[in-house]
Amino acid sequence: MQDLLGKHIVLGLTGGIACYKSAELCRLFVKAGATVQVVMTEAATQFMTPVTMQALSGRPVYVSQWDVREDNNMPHINLSREADAIVLAPCSADFIARLAEGRSDELLSLMCLARPIEQVPLLIAPAMNREMWAHPATQRNLQQVAADGATMLGVGSGWQACGETGDGRMLEPAQLLEDITAFFHAKLLVGQQVLVTAGPTFEALDPIRGITNHSSGKMGFAIARAAREAGAEVTLIAGPVHLPTPRGVRRIDVLSALEMLEAAEREAARASVFVATAAVADWRPASHSDQKIKKDGSGLPPVLNFVENPDILATVARSPRAASGALFCVGFAAESENLAAHAKAKRERKGIPLLVGNIGPLTFGQDDNSLLLVDADGVRELPRAPKLQLARELIAEIAARLPTRTSA
Repeated sequence: MQDLLGKHIVLGLTGGIACYKSAELCRLFVKAGATVQVVMTEAATQFMTPVTMQALSGRPVYVSQWDVREDNNMPHINLSREADAIVLAPCSADFIARLAEGRSDELLSLMCLARPIEQVPLLIAPAMNREMWAHPATQRNLQQVAADGATMLGVGSGWQACGETGDGRMLEPAQLLEDITAFFHAKLLVGQQVLVTAGPTFEALDPIRGITNHSSGKMGFAIARAAREAGAEVTLIAGPVHLPTPRGVRRIDVLSALEMLEAAEREAARASVFVATAAVADWRPASHSDQKIKKDGSGLPPVLNFVENPDILATVARSPRAASGALFCVGFAAESENLAAHAKAKRERKGIPLLVGNIGPLTFGQDDNSLLLVDADGVRELPRAPKLQLARELIAEIAARLPTRTSA
């Protein structure tokens, strides 16, 4: 998806080994539809050549304030006025100190100082040794730069080029892309606490086998990401899936329907929106064998008894908070036929304001989906599209239906 289509980003590189990540970040920006203008400090050119960044961005790289390509000799003005955002990645401890002091003795810092603060946001991805990151001077400078209007993108933790381990690594390019994409989205859910369930459940027969389904969790994870992009505080209760947690989302892993119910009831106590996308198993074995159930040579299968799992969505929807309107509940229905009829009946049965229907075999494990929105006014289809695009459309629908809506 070209999430940054139409955006013009000035990508600033300062001196640090993390410049090698900036090449991939530039490529991801371009792939996402943005145009990228690279500006480098002299120190940055010791770690990454301007030729590499020019090849990836498709534009000549700027290093000097005295670049003769600018007719008016004012690249610090011209480049900053064209930008939708200035992204400093990596941003060294020295450059953060420069920003805090308002120094402007080379092109990149001069451009940051000259940018129209209200029109051109400054996003900073710090990168440095763990001791430099933890130093009081650095933390003091970060606070000052943030107070002056910059947005901090945070740091990663782990092995560093110096051989030490800790905080201070520049975030990975894919993480930065996700954070910067979220930055540009309208904050329709600021102040909202969104709870999402996603993926299948697994109902164990014995230590080896169990009952589950083909749900990949992709739709629920996309909704969690879209809600976070919209400014919400998001908690994601995930069944057994192998998906990375969306940036900024709190994740709770569960296995069975009973575990998911316990987590959902607990977390719903403070949520304002509940989106139940999980494909919860309708039944579970009445008993669980402590050892693997083996063949006995008779040729007959074992006799298995089942009990119905609790209805998580209906349970939460019947809670006092949902009944009072403090919790807006959204359900999902995965059907194999007669989607509209089944979805309408399910919404009535669950007693919820909005139900989202889809055809299970056409969505499980897929990157695309189509949705049917069912409410008291009728049915509306969201045509097949990438799940993240649909998730963003659904979040906008939810935001518009909330009793009080906070917009960007």
